[in-house]
Order: sequence, then structure tokens, then C-alpha cells
Amino acid sequence: MPPVLIAYLIVINLVTLFAFIIDKKKAKRSKWRIPEATLLGLAVLGGSIGAWLGMRLWRHKTLHNKFRFGIPLIFLAQLAAAFFLLK
Repeated sequence: MPPVLIAYLIVINLVTLFAFIIDKKKAKRSKWRIPEATLLGLAVLGGSIGAWLGMRLWRHKTLHNKFRFGIPLIFLAQLAAAFFLLK
């Protein structure tokens, strides 16, 4: 895998993880929130592992079906695409 792709995946997953952390903190304080579409979009752009970690470590969005089932499905689709492209 090219180093640029590895760097991109690390960065997008860290950005996604921090977005989940920020959204959770804002939810606790009843402040402005990060839209769900943005959180899911970050996962689609390659941050599905960061999204999953954010959900598990901070117990955030775990009751929402679009996250509970969507994030693992996004990850599986990305895994299948990577397998297909690297084969």
C-alpha cells in the first residue's frame, strides 16, 4: 500500500475520532452539534475505524441504528473495495 494512502487513512481516522469526541462533549453540554451526516461522511471517506472507536470508547451514537449498523457496513464495504483494488 502506498505511503500516501497509509498517511491519509491515519489522518482521516484521527479526524473522525476527534469529531466523535467533540460531538459527545457538546452533547453533554447541550451545545451546537456536529451533524450526523458529517460524522457518517467522515466514515465513508475512510474514517470508519475512527468512527467505530469513537462510538465504543465514548459510548456515542451507539443507540442510533444508522451508526450501529452503518459504520460496520461502511467498514466492510471499504475492506471489500480495498481487497478488490489490491488484488
